[in-house]
Amino acid sequence: MSAPGPRTTDGPDEARPDEAGPWPSSDLIAVRTELSRWFERNARDLPWRTTRNPWHIWLSEVMLQQTRVDQGLPYFLAFIREWPTVADFAAAKLEYVLRKWEGLGYYARARNLHAAARQVVRERDGALPSTYSEWLELPGVGSYTAAAIASLAHGEPRAVVDGNVIRVLTRLAGIPEDVTRSATRKHLDDLASRLLDPTRPGHHNEAMMELGATVCTPRNPRCGDCPVSFACVGLSEGDPMRYPIKRKKDRVPHHDIVVALIRDPEGRYFVQRRPEDAMLGGLWEFPGGKRKPGEDLEDALRREVREELDTDIEIGQPEPPIQHAYSHFRITLHAWHCRLTDASRPPRTDLRSAWSTPSEMEDLPFPRANRHLTDRLVRKDMTD
Repeated sequence: MSAPGPRTTDGPDEARPDEAGPWPSSDLIAVRTELSRWFERNARDLPWRTTRNPWHIWLSEVMLQQTRVDQGLPYFLAFIREWPTVADFAAAKLEYVLRKWEGLGYYARARNLHAAARQVVRERDGALPSTYSEWLELPGVGSYTAAAIASLAHGEPRAVVDGNVIRVLTRLAGIPEDVTRSATRKHLDDLASRLLDPTRPGHHNEAMMELGATVCTPRNPRCGDCPVSFACVGLSEGDPMRYPIKRKKDRVPHHDIVVALIRDPEGRYFVQRRPEDAMLGGLWEFPGGKRKPGEDLEDALRREVREELDTDIEIGQPEPPIQHAYSHFRITLHAWHCRLTDASRPPRTDLRSAWSTPSEMEDLPFPRANRHLTDRLVRKDMTD
């Protein structure tokens, strides 16, 4: 069976229902069949694959967005141990949830998951949705997550299209368009729905994602191990890594961030809680901010503290800088041990600020770069 050519947008075949998408019906069935057989032999043993519990499947889908399986797995196991039901999770305090989420990043996922769980308990008496449309009514649940849960937990024929599936589809079909364009994404959604096995939608979706994660990888794809290579345009062209096509990314910006480790006579440090609607919302951090272009680092620190706390500081010893990368930018975090000047009044504390010992900070959720600082402070306390 030869690989099909890329789909075109004109010609008489466009209107033929049995030829929708790049494959004729016979090839379509062969792709589904071989993919299913391969998955049954090669699927990784993952805990969310051995259950149809919608809470566990929902949790896994949220955790695995922008996160590798090996990184997300221990978090998933810890969460279902502590919160085996959605009602258990909804009863937890958000700050505690964020602390347990720490290290996974993209904290909006945790905030939305917690808000949605509380909505399920409040409005549905703890009964989780059972259809794609119902899942979409929850905060933070988009079309991908709703389709994944509906197909995996409830057997609803909805195709999922994540990064792994996009890679598989663009190589199989030889999609020459930029996958960041909305029109291309619509095309891929249609293609995934065409390829979906309606009799086993959850099984098929997991097989597609598994193929992209383990065989049809971004670099050095193992085409010799691919069960559907017979239908792959990318392989027939001799360059599967050409796909998916994406516009070149802009240069990743870098920012210098300055923070003050302000200590009081009792050995406590001043920390602040970020607004929940901001980036890293609900997490705690040390006072400070971004250096302006051309600004001296220590001058930037004095300015930030004065703007945030309406107080002045004396800057002491620096900590070694910390490098950290977010999804769209990188930072270098510069921290100094500081004390308030003799004429300064201590900043006021409220629900979003506190004086905290290093050991107390271990129970608070911090962004990763700030957590490196709290760990240093804990070690310093232990050796003093």
